[in-house]
Amino acid sequence: MGDVKTPRRGYHSPVRADAALRTRRAIVAAARELFLEHGYTAASLRAVADLAGVARPTVTAAFGSKPALLRQILDEALAGDDEPVPVAQRPWFAPVLEATDPAAVLDAYAGVCTLIGSRAARMFEVVHRAAGDSPELTELWATLGRNRRSGAEMVVRRAVETGAVRDDIPADHVVDSLWMFNDPALYTALVVERGWPESGFTAWLAGQMRAAVLGRVA
Repeated sequence: MGDVKTPRRGYHSPVRADAALRTRRAIVAAARELFLEHGYTAASLRAVADLAGVARPTVTAAFGSKPALLRQILDEALAGDDEPVPVAQRPWFAPVLEATDPAAVLDAYAGVCTLIGSRAARMFEVVHRAAGDSPELTELWATLGRNRRSGAEMVVRRAVETGAVRDDIPADHVVDSLWMFNDPALYTALVVERGWPESGFTAWLAGQMRAAVLGRVA
C-alpha cells in the first residue's frame, strides 16, 4: 500500500481577514465621499484608491467593477452597515411588522423611510444622475425602483393583515401610491433642501401614507 496523504486543510487567518475587511471599508468610505462630492462619472477608481490609501488593483480585486462598488455603497446606506442581513430583518424595521393596526403599520413605515432617507437619499440621487451613462447603471436605477415597490407591497400586505384598508381604488393602485411616498427624493426635497426637521417630515409622511392606503378608513 502507498502512503496515505492527509487532506490539506484550508488556511484561515483572522488577522488577514480583519485587514481585508478594513481595506474594503476604507474603499467604500472613499468611494462614497468622491461619488457624493464629484458625482459617479467624474470619480475614477484611481481617485478612490488614492483616497483609500490602497493600490488601484486592490479596488478591482475587492469589488470587481465601479458599478459593483456603487451597489455596495447603496446596500450599506440602505441597511446601515455591511452585514448581509435583509432590510426586513433589521431591528429598526421590526416596528412595521409588530404593529397591530394599519395606521400603526404606516406610522412605523414612515419612520423607516425617514431613516433610510437620512442615510441613502443622496446616494439615490447619485445613481439617478448617472443612470443613463451605462446599461449597468440604468438597470441599477430600475432595480432600486422595483425594490421600493416591493417594499411598498410588503407594507400594504402587512396593513391588510392587521385591519381594513381602502377598497375604493384597485389594490395595485394602493401599492403604487405608497411606492410614490417611499421615494428618498422626498426626504431630499423637504429635509435637505427645505430644512424640515426629521420629526416634522415623518409626521407629514405618515399622514400622506395613511391617506394613500387607508383613505376614509383612517
